[in-house]
Amino acid sequence: MGVLSEIAVSVREGNTARVKELTETALNEGISAPEILKAGLINAMDVVRRQFEMKEIYLPEVLLISRAMKAGMNALEPALIAAKVEPMAKIALGTVQGDPHVIGHMLVGIMLRGAGFQVIELGGNVPPQKFVDVAISEGTHIIGMSCLVTTARPSIIATIEALEVAGLKGKVKTLVGGAIITKSYASKIGADGYAKDGALAVDEAKELLELS
Repeated sequence: MGVLSEIAVSVREGNTARVKELTETALNEGISAPEILKAGLINAMDVVRRQFEMKEIYLPEVLLISRAMKAGMNALEPALIAAKVEPMAKIALGTVQGDPHVIGHMLVGIMLRGAGFQVIELGGNVPPQKFVDVAISEGTHIIGMSCLVTTARPSIIATIEALEVAGLKGKVKTLVGGAIITKSYASKIGADGYAKDGALAVDEAKELLELS
C-alpha cells in the first residue's frame, strides 16, 4: 500500500498520530501537497461522507475522523501555502439567531472541510447582520444556516433579507438545513439551496457554485 492510500485509511480509522506521521512522510518523499490533499485526505473524506449518508457510521465516528483529518491538514498547511493552493470556496456556517444548537452545523463543517472548502465557523445564535458582515469581510461564497427550533425560523428569512439589503443576494449563495427545515420551505423563503445533512451539504454547495 502506498503512502497516500495509507493516509486515507488512517483518516478513516481516526488515527490522528498516524495521519500526521504519514503526511510528513509523504512530504519528505517529495509528493506534492496538492496530491497529498486530494489523494490522501479528501479521498478519505469522500468515503466517510458516503458512509455517513448510508448510515454506516455515525456522529461519534465522524468526530474522531475529523480530528485525524485536522492533524493531516495541520501538517500539510505550510506546504499548501507555499504551493499557493487555494480552497475550493469559502463558506460561513452558523445556527441562526434564537437557536443555540451547534452540533448539526459543526458536522456540516467537517464534511465541507473534508471536501476542500474553507469553513468559517460562527457558532450558535448568530444574528442576521453577523452573517452579512462576515460575508463582506471574508468574501464568502456561501452562507450556511442551520435551524432546529421552530421559533427561530424567522431569523433565516431575516438573514436572506439582510443579504438583499446589502446587495449580496445572488452574489453570496444561501444554504439552509436543520431538523425542522424542508426543501419546500427553503424554496418558499428564497434560500438558494437546502441540505438535510452534512453529507448532502457538500454536493449542494458544489452545485450552487457550479463546482461539480
